[in-house]
Amino acid sequence: MTLGRALHGRGWNVRTVALTPGSGQDRLDLHALGRDALSVTTLRELRRRGREALVVAHGSRTLPACALALVGTRHGFVYRNIGDPAFWAPSGFRAFRTRLALRRARAVVALTSGSAETLRTRFGVDSTSIWVVPNGVDARDHRPADAGARVSARRHLGLPPDGRVLVVVGALTAEKGVDVAVDAMAALAGFHLVIAGDGPDRAALTIRAEQVAPDRVHFLGALRDAGVAYDAADVVVTPSRTEGLPAVLIESGLRAIPAVATDVGYVRDIIVDGETGVVVEPDDPAALARGVHRACGRASMGAAGRARCLEKFDLEAIVPRWETMLRTLARDAD
Repeated sequence: MTLGRALHGRGWNVRTVALTPGSGQDRLDLHALGRDALSVTTLRELRRRGREALVVAHGSRTLPACALALVGTRHGFVYRNIGDPAFWAPSGFRAFRTRLALRRARAVVALTSGSAETLRTRFGVDSTSIWVVPNGVDARDHRPADAGARVSARRHLGLPPDGRVLVVVGALTAEKGVDVAVDAMAALAGFHLVIAGDGPDRAALTIRAEQVAPDRVHFLGALRDAGVAYDAADVVVTPSRTEGLPAVLIESGLRAIPAVATDVGYVRDIIVDGETGVVVEPDDPAALARGVHRACGRASMGAAGRARCLEKFDLEAIVPRWETMLRTLARDAD
């Protein structure tokens, strides 16, 4: 939606829709094309819209839908791969199906050069149809918190004003590894962990948190705006088992918050270990705790992270790359 607004502000006619209605507290206020991603109703409506405009498809669920619905349409679709393609379609029938669907796309957007290489070598995507465009985050929405904002955020969340606070922002699912962050709290006496997100693992994580760190793990549920959590943070933790190019790390970087993240996906495109944050092995609570101790209180690390994210991931630098691609595709369609 942020990208759509930015393109709209530059004169592009953009309409953002969802394949199906969202669920939970964090669902976006978007028109849904149908009730199931591959239902006849959804595919028919998607095809109708695809006859009128180029469709930009974000995320894995949209790929088969667009591949089926938009065959033979003039404009076709652009598929934006948001995760690690090697993880989500490692082998067998799933990889074969993904390969076929990707061939239907007029262009494929990869978040990093590493992702582009995987799409080319493992899934046979022609290099001439791949565009590397990283995640873009509007720096105006993510500024470092001053002392007043920090105190206010901690008061709002019921946290000690002078304690040490870790923040996880993400879905409570197995791939996000929030259980590893909870287990790491056993080695982080005096720290509080704030978890902004919801999902199917919440009940199990709540029980585990009470066993490992009673009264030191705080579940906020899904938030439309995680700003209050970021403002309270000394360190942002991303303990995922798989990632693409996580926007959470860009957002925390722009806010000059040191981050500790697992070495998965393309995390190292954002974090320079020891300079702008700390990178640790996945599924290792002890390593995560050591990383937190390395990062906590390192103002210079936060400042370096902000400088890197402003240079590489500010939306102002990313939107022109989208415009170049869209103009090229529009010209080729004429």
